[in-house]
Amino acid sequence: MKSLWILLLASGSAAADDAAWLRCRAIADASSRLACYDAVVPHAGTARPTQADPRPGASAGEPQRPAEQFGLETRSRGPALDEIESRIPGRFDGWGPKSVIKLANGQAWQVSDGSTGVYRLDNPKVKVTRGMLGAFFLEIEGINRSPKVRRLE
Repeated sequence: MKSLWILLLASGSAAADDAAWLRCRAIADASSRLACYDAVVPHAGTARPTQADPRPGASAGEPQRPAEQFGLETRSRGPALDEIESRIPGRFDGWGPKSVIKLANGQAWQVSDGSTGVYRLDNPKVKVTRGMLGAFFLEIEGINRSPKVRRLE
């Protein structure tokens, strides 16, 4: 009986949506029609993009650069890159659980998989790559192990 009520409620809102879809369909201007469709589609659980740039000191019209936002997608929306490249400045002695690794591009990444690695490298090239299910991995030149990391800065 409860599922019948749910179906009846859903069909009533679907009929209202059909009228809205038909109203949008009749709009000749493409951008106005798209805006109408966007207004009809529920955005449950997602925030609509805003024009404001969350970076301090950024102007309202200035787009965010993809490399600066790499690894912070859960905090902001932007174009998704598959990887970034940089260096670890100075001497790199390895990592341990929860180690923070600062890159030459200003980003800070924390080891999140509990792994350890002891190496002695100077200014190694690194690549942070996107893995499955939102994971990121730090590939260090000359090392065949890649710790799982998460971006702090």
